[in-house]
Amino acid sequence: MAKSNFSSRRIELEEQFFLQRDMELLQALREKSAAKQMRKALIEASGIGDEQLIDRLIELELSGETVAALSLVPLIAVAWADGKIDDKERAAVLSAAEKEGLEQEGPCHNMLDRWLEKKPDAKLLEAWNGYVATLCETLDEAAKKTLKTELLGRARAVAAAAGGILGFGNKVSSSEQAVLDSLEAAFD
Repeated sequence: MAKSNFSSRRIELEEQFFLQRDMELLQALREKSAAKQMRKALIEASGIGDEQLIDRLIELELSGETVAALSLVPLIAVAWADGKIDDKERAAVLSAAEKEGLEQEGPCHNMLDRWLEKKPDAKLLEAWNGYVATLCETLDEAAKKTLKTELLGRARAVAAAAGGILGFGNKVSSSEQAVLDSLEAAFD
């Protein structure tokens, strides 16, 4: 009888062990799935394709919405640099947002539409500058350079969208260049 009791306890212990192990594996699978979804959301929201930078943003627990705002603020700042947004600048901002995968009916797009209609408060750009400076403290030089190139490249495209006369001349106004210089300074 003691042997039977020992045997049943052994089976119970094994079952508990494997049940616990199955639960751990299931949790690991859930976490892996969540990480994939977060990665996909960050890539879609930011338009950033650099895997190492995306990994670093995930480590920092940034959401797709945060990264979307991070990528849109420079576009808006440059578009409003001269106090108004013309049709070419508006189209360039919307095109950049579309390339970044911004959903047309989502909350980020609604925020972008508001920013295109009414110039955001200067505190938005101040917050962006502070956020980028803090973020850059946590990134290595390669990731920092990639982020800077990605964000400022889109901002420069917006600045060049409406400039020049008949497609010639300096496409970036002095006010737009001042904003671009201010954006770039946040990375130093």
